[in-house]
Amino acid sequence: MNPSAVTTPPVTVLGLGPMGRAMAGAYLDAGYRVTVWNRTASRADDLVARGAVGAATVEEALAASEVVVLSLTDYAAMYSVLEPAAPALAGRVLVNLSSDTPERAREGAAWAARHGARHLTGGVQTPPSGIGSAEFDTFYSGPRDLFEQYEDVLKVLTGTDYRGEDPGLAALYYQLQMDLFWTTLTAWLHMLALADANGIKPSEITPYAAGTLGGMEQFLDFYTPRIEAGQHSGDVERISMAVASLDHVVHTTRDSGVDPALPAAVLRTFRRAAAESGEEDSLTRLFEVFGRGAAA
Repeated sequence: MNPSAVTTPPVTVLGLGPMGRAMAGAYLDAGYRVTVWNRTASRADDLVARGAVGAATVEEALAASEVVVLSLTDYAAMYSVLEPAAPALAGRVLVNLSSDTPERAREGAAWAARHGARHLTGGVQTPPSGIGSAEFDTFYSGPRDLFEQYEDVLKVLTGTDYRGEDPGLAALYYQLQMDLFWTTLTAWLHMLALADANGIKPSEITPYAAGTLGGMEQFLDFYTPRIEAGQHSGDVERISMAVASLDHVVHTTRDSGVDPALPAAVLRTFRRAAAESGEEDSLTRLFEVFGRGAAA
């Protein structure tokens, strides 16, 4: 037995998709006694071969450890898995690393409390390949004392970034990152399609894309204090400039036979900002336009 296993608490991992498997593996590598469960039991075979205990039932998996890491699709999956085993939840610490909305995280924490369990919400900021590395962080929220008590256990997976007592905060911070991630990735894929339509390979254009994204940090640093101060004057750039520039992108896309829906939708938003706030303001005026909700 690994000597560290004597001093580390047992951990149960429910859900053995790519992320759950990586988490269970990280705990095994760190010398933890690990119990795993998945609807498709065969997904646990290689982990069991490495020393994990494969639980036959959710009740058995819950009984094996105080700390239970949930790596499920969403909170609906949590209820589906745990509600039939609800009597076995008393005294468990549910570290819910499933993705969902802030409100559903709050509801899930309240549901766990009604069954005698305590709940930490987590938002993992890495794909499975980054699990086990302190280079990446996971957002956590929920009872501070619970987080502090089990922080060493959580740090086996990634670094930790505690956001506060509200169970919804970790989910909120995670969804904020996903808002930026998915829209950025989609824009890159659209750019690749546009390049390909003009005979430019992804490998040729991607270094330029990386350079553009790398330069975004200076824009974020410059604009953030101005946005917080409500300063949207067009002394650096103007909405009218953004409208003209993106209009060129839309026409280039159409001329290339590529679907223009993505840049056209952004162009409509730019024009809405111009109509509501004036063309001579900075594009950061979109911060307030977005905040007013969808256009009528």
